[in-house]
Amino acid sequence: LSLQIKYRLLYRIKEQIKVFLLGFYEVIDEPLLSAFDYQELELMLCGLPHISVDDWKNNSEYSGKYEIEGAEHPNVKYFWEVIEEDFDMEQRARLLQFVTGTSGVPASGFAHLQGNDGN
Repeated sequence: LSLQIKYRLLYRIKEQIKVFLLGFYEVIDEPLLSAFDYQELELMLCGLPHISVDDWKNNSEYSGKYEIEGAEHPNVKYFWEVIEEDFDMEQRARLLQFVTGTSGVPASGFAHLQGNDGN
């Protein structure tokens, strides 16, 4: 199974990736890209998304000691207050990227956003 996955994800498209990268490096020099990780590069290429804090808040799930009170827990209220009042769009995008692995929000909103675990 592991060999099959490696083949499908890496080796089967090796030529296409090679040609893509050659073209990409003609536009942006490879040494310039080495200064960025994939998350920073995603933000640079895709730009900052509009992140609705209300939508994010309404579609957040809480666990552990926050599960019972959810958004009414004092710590959670403080968290959202900081996000709304102190974070600019870039900081919100970076937080979203840290939490979910992507800085973008689906066109249909946070209700359809999947986390790192696919849920």
